[in-house]
Parts: sequence; structure tokens; C-alpha cells
Amino acid sequence: MARCLILLQRSGVFVSNVLARAWTALGQGKAWRAEFAPRYRVAGINHTKLMIVTTCAVAQDAALAGLRSNARVSRQEPIMIQLITCDRYEEFSVALGDMHRLRYRVFKDRLGWDVETTNDMEVDEFDSLEPSYLLLQGQGTGLLGCVRLLPSSGPTMLRDAFPALLPNGPIPSAPDVWESSRFALDIHRENAVGALGVASATYELFAGMVEFGLAKSLSKILTVTDVRMERILRRANWPLERLGPARQIGKTNAVAGYLTVSQSALSTLREAGGFNGPVLWAPVLQAA
Repeated sequence: MARCLILLQRSGVFVSNVLARAWTALGQGKAWRAEFAPRYRVAGINHTKLMIVTTCAVAQDAALAGLRSNARVSRQEPIMIQLITCDRYEEFSVALGDMHRLRYRVFKDRLGWDVETTNDMEVDEFDSLEPSYLLLQGQGTGLLGCVRLLPSSGPTMLRDAFPALLPNGPIPSAPDVWESSRFALDIHRENAVGALGVASATYELFAGMVEFGLAKSLSKILTVTDVRMERILRRANWPLERLGPARQIGKTNAVAGYLTVSQSALSTLREAGGFNGPVLWAPVLQAA
């Protein structure tokens, strides 16, 4: 028997209800014990602490099943975004491998970008800087999407790879600004669509980015993207604030800009995406 700690960004009532239903479905014939603690805050976000005495696999399966009740009726996947920080790389090495393979399929195969690859993975020098990753997971179907986040006070893609997008400078660098990069979705498996024709998974990853920013007390997220994604951001009502004109870089018409981090932006994305509560788990599962 293992002791597993699950930190859930949900109200205590919601957590106890959905996990009780999950254990009714999944826990028959399995020995387990659940110990709830009062709600508390981690990085400014309310969490409910649940100690499960059982196998880690059973705990995670039940938590995923519980999340199905928070999903939209039209969507077959539950909302679950893992926040993976550098101290958890080894624990989530399989998920990170899936992320690098998804990035290969998106940036190398589909978009034809000139990116660094190793076998069937896309990995660049910014992955060695201990970034945080957001991974959108489906129940039993693997990775649906991902995004990478780095503080703007250190090396960034804008400063070190694409300074031509800001020829007159200065390159943004501030403690309340982080850079997002390598936003990728598995479009062949993501069929659900939210408001304004934007994929549901896109809204969920956008909301996860804002939740991450609020937890870090950020004011903005810096990003280098292409004009196609800029149009998607505009349709999702999370518009990019351009820092300069678009410029052709390789096969991409690229642009740099800011994305606002605020409760208002988060509420807009949740409403358009058709979900009410948080999407981000931090951390998802910890062996104790």
C-alpha cells in the first residue's frame, strides 16, 4: 500500500462529491482510506488536500474519473492540466517524453519549422533552462496539448532567438512577466469546439496559462507566435498586444506581444470555453 497525496484546486465540497462517486465506480474490491484536510492556499490558489492510502494508480484513475463530472456534456475528455516544474521532471518523465513527441509532430511534421530534433522528439536549448510546462491530458487517451513557460528575466526566445521582432528594443524583462512558447495541440484528436469556432482544448490551455500567471502574481505573458495564432487569440477574446510589426522568419509570419493576466481575462476564457472552475492541478500527484 502506498500513500498518495493529491492537491486539487476545487472546493472541498466538490472534491469530496466527485471522488466519492469515482470510488463507487472504481474502488470496489480495493482497500483504500481517504483523509481530507481543510482547504488551504498554495501559491495564492485554494486547494483541498486529500490523502489516499491505496495504490497511486488507483488514486490517479479515480481522480480522473471524478473530473469527468466537471467536463462539458459535449466534450468526451475531462479537463486536467498538469503543471510540471523542474523539481518534478523525473516523476513525470513519461509525460514530458509525450510532450516532446507532440511538439515534433506539430512543429516539424505539420508546420515544417526548422527545429532541433532528437529521433521523434523536438527539444531545444530553452528546455535546458528548467522551464515550467503545462500539459493538457485526456482520460486514457494521453496528451492533448502543451505549453512552456519561462521567466522573462532570464534567456527567452524573443531575446535570444527572435530579437529581430523588436529591432528598436528594449526586450521585455520583468519579474511579473513570463514568456510562453511551444504552444501545441494534437488537432487530430481534439474535436470538441467552444465558442467562436475555437477548439475547446485551446480555451483550456489559455485558461491554464492565466491561472498559472495569477498564481505567480504575473501581470502579462510574453510570447512569440505567428499571425495565425494571433487571429485565434483575438477570436478567443484574449487578444495579443503587439510589441512590433509582424516579420517573416523562415516559413512563419511571426509577431511578438503581451497577453494580459487578470481575473477578467480568465473569466472570459472560461465562459467562452464552457467550463466554470479551475483547469490547473499543481501538482497532480505526489507519492508521500
